[in-house]
Amino acid sequence: MELDMHNRYKGIIPLNHHPDFSELGYQVISELGRNREGGRITYLANVLNSNQQVVIKEFCFARAGADLSGVKAYEREIEILQQLNHSRIPHYVDSFEMPGVFYLVQEYKNAPSLGLKRSFHPEEIKQIALSILEILVYLQKQVPPIIHRDIKPENILVDEELNTYLVDFGLARIQGAKIALSSFVAGTPGFMPPEEQFGHSLTEASDLYSLGATLICLLTNTRSVEIEKLIDENYRFNFQKLVPQISPRFWSWLMKMVERKRKRRYANAAVALEALKPIEVVVSTTGINSLVRTIIPSKRATVLGLATVVILAAVGATLMSYQPGGAVRQLLEATECQSFNLNASCQEKTGHED
Repeated sequence: MELDMHNRYKGIIPLNHHPDFSELGYQVISELGRNREGGRITYLANVLNSNQQVVIKEFCFARAGADLSGVKAYEREIEILQQLNHSRIPHYVDSFEMPGVFYLVQEYKNAPSLGLKRSFHPEEIKQIALSILEILVYLQKQVPPIIHRDIKPENILVDEELNTYLVDFGLARIQGAKIALSSFVAGTPGFMPPEEQFGHSLTEASDLYSLGATLICLLTNTRSVEIEKLIDENYRFNFQKLVPQISPRFWSWLMKMVERKRKRRYANAAVALEALKPIEVVVSTTGINSLVRTIIPSKRATVLGLATVVILAAVGATLMSYQPGGAVRQLLEATECQSFNLNASCQEKTGHED
């Protein structure tokens, strides 16, 4: 793909401070993040002569020693962003280049990433899951479907109202598109679905695995770099002891999201979304209290019934000591049998059916 670099700027980035993009209409305010290994720096900038703020992502391939594949990743991200129009995917704004450096300008969302150390209640984590699944439903409805390939806490922004935003489409793929061998294992360890690790084709269920791993990190307050601590020797997530308060239904839903065999996961985001909606995340005390309310009266009735039998038996014994006649004994035995509903024994003792 040949990019339309309509805002080409041939200059030199000043050293030791933020680059000057004033001739392009942007003024850098601060640095938001830096990935030295990937040669990427993210800046927050103002659009000159407006109140709009944008994010400028710098891809410095010369400094990172990257080859043509890095350029292709940059081009692919722009290509995908240009065709997307979703309120919770930051919009593509612009792109330009300098010698050995490419820049991508996107809409700014005032929301921190889940990669920061933050704690959420399990019910809030469910809301985050629903929100991300809605974005994935949109991506999977594209023709052909789009697979993000790098869902993890760092690539999800969440605002105070628990609205989520999905960012960083540098690894995104159109389903069915051929992938170079060098980019097969390009995701993040622990979040990457097994099919990608072994070079198999990706499906709409592939991003579900990564989302499930992300939710497990949030539930257990585990940092992304430590996620492998939650994976056992059978390469399966083992975390239930860390969150005993979650309901069995939610635990089952989450384990289906991170099934190693993709055919055992939900088929796509829409199916996973509908399955999650009615599920209570935390074990409900309502059902337990209701069960207790049912059991206690039953226990009381049972105790009263037994007490009655004991009293009758005692009275019967007393009567029989004074009246050895068979009629009284037969009446007491019938009463005792019926209290316990032992029909067969009653028939033996009383000589008749109920």
